[in-house]
Amino acid sequence: MKKIFLILSVLSLTLVSNSCSDKFDEIDENPNSTDKPLPTGIFNSANKELMDNTRDEWQSGRITLPWVQYSAQTGYTEEDRYQYRLSTGVSLWSFSYRVAQDYKQIIDLNTDPATKSQMSVYGPNENQIAAARVMLSYVFLTLADSFGDIPYYSYGNKDADFQALNIDATLQPKFASQQKVYADILKELKEASEMVEVNQPVFTSGDNLFSYMENNVRTSKGIKLKKFANSLRLRVATRVKGVVPGAEAHITDAIASGVMTSNDDNVGLTYENNLVNPSPMFDNFRTRTDFAISKTFVQLLKGQTGSYGLDPRLFKYASPVGTSQKEILDGTSAESTDPADFNGMPYGIPSSLTASQAATANFFSKNVLKPGYTEVLMEYAEVQFLLSEANGWSQSNYTNGVKASMERWGVNASTITTFINALPAASKENVLNQKYVALFMQPYEAWAEYRRTGYPNTLLKPGQTANLNVATTSGQTTYTFTSLIAGLSDLPNRLYYPTSVQTLNPTNYQAAASAIGGDQMNTKLIWDTN
Repeated sequence: MKKIFLILSVLSLTLVSNSCSDKFDEIDENPNSTDKPLPTGIFNSANKELMDNTRDEWQSGRITLPWVQYSAQTGYTEEDRYQYRLSTGVSLWSFSYRVAQDYKQIIDLNTDPATKSQMSVYGPNENQIAAARVMLSYVFLTLADSFGDIPYYSYGNKDADFQALNIDATLQPKFASQQKVYADILKELKEASEMVEVNQPVFTSGDNLFSYMENNVRTSKGIKLKKFANSLRLRVATRVKGVVPGAEAHITDAIASGVMTSNDDNVGLTYENNLVNPSPMFDNFRTRTDFAISKTFVQLLKGQTGSYGLDPRLFKYASPVGTSQKEILDGTSAESTDPADFNGMPYGIPSSLTASQAATANFFSKNVLKPGYTEVLMEYAEVQFLLSEANGWSQSNYTNGVKASMERWGVNASTITTFINALPAASKENVLNQKYVALFMQPYEAWAEYRRTGYPNTLLKPGQTANLNVATTSGQTTYTFTSLIAGLSDLPNRLYYPTSVQTLNPTNYQAAASAIGGDQMNTKLIWDTN
């Protein structure tokens, strides 16, 4: 169902000699292609591929999930200490542009006069286009947040610098500046929201992102898409306020246009509750036990750091010490409410110390490591924290965010009330620390927020000393977290550009590297001002 596009800096390079040019059309004909593609199938496939390859053991588990210290590895701790595998960055880049091409195909099918009428059978053309524009914005936001200047495509802006996904423009696309990319993402999200027919479906059936239960019937309506577009615009505008002109106006307009109002509006991809198409981290846990919840995160949730007391989400996020891999996989592990059952894995230790600490660490819980887990793209709790910030660190939005997060994870109502009543008053520190807790298992967003704000302020930094869970045989009880990347005294600021881009698009790569201040992990993006 997918065309094969020869995008030099994004996908793999295929060269065809001139001697075969007279037979190119015959060679390029896909015998499995169809002249009646199903846009819902393209959409769902792209969504799953995006989550499969940004929330898996590689792009998430070995980069951002440990970097923001939700997790700590039980073996390959060099990656926790920032020495990530460059091939992982290549993968993030290539998968992102591949799914972006799929979303663009949906737009092309719904705008081409030859196919537009045919596509309307599967949902209003405008809603399909809007959904694709929103998802393109989501993909390019992750890329820009991770790398800086990037090749970029826009549906509604024909800027000469926006050359990605366009085979007719160039096989070696320019990199658009961060200023242009973020400004256009805001514009795209606004226009996408405005074109949504809210009382019509996004897709008539099979939509795996914007459907929900209504009167025991699964329904897909544009209103959920519209709220997502506005909420995502609020996220982006908050990120670049004071840096990209007009961002503050987008904050006001996004809120006025309608953002998420309950957990029913959460947007996420729910995997199948089986072993055929299970969630990525569950699938990895079936054969490997590399990841545990980190000690720094457990300390925050236990009230040993911060000023929030014992957080009941600890018991939802983590398994008690001693829980077996089989019990988690079977879904039979018991939930403990005894804080003594939770230590976490010391973060950033040398690999030589892992064997002595792993037995006292905690795996993620069966609520996370389950085949039918929902990988969240954005949720109501985050929106409330964004609103708290927009409203001058509003107390009501702050507590609403904590409550929404706890409700999503199944904390009972009386426990939620007790915790919220004991919370310190809303402030920048308290709102952003609680936002971090709520963003658990959404590490790319947590990483971006840390770089933007400096919160949470409970993370272990390179050069700092922390306690081990148990003394080693030599009597060692502490260690010093040491970065393996020269020049990094805090979290990484960005990822290296992929080696494939350096090789296949060298001129534009060099220009982009120079424009951002160097292709280094400590090069700050334009909104990284903390």
